[in-house]
Amino acid sequence: MNEKSTTLNINDINIRTVLQPGDLGYIAYLHGDIYARECGYGLNFERYVLQGLADFASQYNAGKDRVWICEHRQQMIGVLVGVNRGDSIQLRYFIFRPEYRGLGLGKRLMDGFINYMRESQINKSYLWTTNEQHAAISLYTRYGFRLTEEKVSNGFDKELTERRYDLELNDKY
Repeated sequence: MNEKSTTLNINDINIRTVLQPGDLGYIAYLHGDIYARECGYGLNFERYVLQGLADFASQYNAGKDRVWICEHRQQMIGVLVGVNRGDSIQLRYFIFRPEYRGLGLGKRLMDGFINYMRESQINKSYLWTTNEQHAAISLYTRYGFRLTEEKVSNGFDKELTERRYDLELNDKY
């Protein structure tokens, strides 16, 4: 998509939950490209993402882990990954290309993530993000995630604060 379309809506986006060859590489690309442009993160951030994706690929179990791949015109435009950690589910790699933000995809994927937790009968989740991800943090806290840890970091080639958020499902969600 070259220009932002005012006629694009959420129903134009396909969401699949089957991981296919090339997906993990494209997830790494999206993170490296978008976060470099929007936040000034460097190659160490991309290395971090690639290492995490390599770990995910080596332990991926389609029966336990979940992916939500958002596609428009057969191209990945966003993703969310749920990694089953046994007693909790880690929310990872949640990102959208900028021109697809604001359509309600974040809410749709978060609803799917919460349903996945319920289906898995796992009521605890956590994620790591940075203090710069204001829109994502707002969405996470609306779903009940609470800030549980902070640490100053230079690991992404700039100083920032890494934040851990935890969720324990209750009847509200």
